[in-house]
Amino acid sequence: MSKQKRCVYYFGMNLETDPAAKHIFEAVEKTGKDLTTTNQMIDEWPVLEYKDEQDNIIHFVRTQRVIWHDLDCYLPIMKEHFEGYDFGGLITWHEGDNAPDKIFSIHSAGDPLSGNFGPANAKYMRNLMLSMEKNRVALGMDDYTVTTEATHWSSIVYSNAAAERVLEYNVPIVDIEIGSSPEAWANPDAAKVIANALFDVFNSDGKNIVHLLCAGGIHFEPSFAGAVFESWDNNAFGVSHILANQWLVGGAYEEESGLEKIENCIASIVGGIGGIAIHDKMKGTYKEQFRILGAKYNVPVFKHQQLKRPKDIAWKKQP
Repeated sequence: MSKQKRCVYYFGMNLETDPAAKHIFEAVEKTGKDLTTTNQMIDEWPVLEYKDEQDNIIHFVRTQRVIWHDLDCYLPIMKEHFEGYDFGGLITWHEGDNAPDKIFSIHSAGDPLSGNFGPANAKYMRNLMLSMEKNRVALGMDDYTVTTEATHWSSIVYSNAAAERVLEYNVPIVDIEIGSSPEAWANPDAAKVIANALFDVFNSDGKNIVHLLCAGGIHFEPSFAGAVFESWDNNAFGVSHILANQWLVGGAYEEESGLEKIENCIASIVGGIGGIAIHDKMKGTYKEQFRILGAKYNVPVFKHQQLKRPKDIAWKKQP
């Protein structure tokens, strides 16, 4: 019998500080799923519980403020009540200068500049992305896109947190976002896409997942997002931590310390990695760092274009 898995989702319910999460939580309540009210209270709300057909548990937690925006308040609560979970998600909004609109995005937590990376689970991220895509299509949202973002952690900005504090919560946690305009944040169908997908975190298509470390490119790198939807034979790519080019440059990854940062990233990916995908436009000094570690971990290092041709990748046999 397989081990019962547990997931927790956090929703900042104040629309003035998070213009999307409350809408998504209300969409969760309208899914018709059998949600049980527990005796556990966080802020002023009881935690809701859902059990799937495999007896896995999903908890839905409402908070007054966005958890990453008040880390001193919420991290102790997260550690006390939801430590040791298999996966977690902050349900929130996305915005930013030049940010693409009409997106459903997901990204892992970490600070590439300092080399501090929270645990990441590519399998469950993939399950969510596949479900978001399925629900996007089902609702006819042809102008929306499911995408990844490069790894980052907003507590550094909003809570002035030290980067190493991302290591204190030992749960693979992602931000799951609607972006990047008021129209998108309040779109009821967009809320439904996310809400429906949240229940599929442990629903797998049964493929063998090859975990990747992705490096280079832009913050919303389409080749890395697209890799999640590629498959060959009974294999598929799992994408979690993505080191965008701006972080590699800002973090001086060409230096010897860059190797340690990359190794920290690899160590944080649950199940290890089976390959390293590097953007072809990355400068050679950075590429060399990933090639060094590809040889050390006996995994192929290949250009991002090959993600569309996975059978052409020189997969290495494990000793």
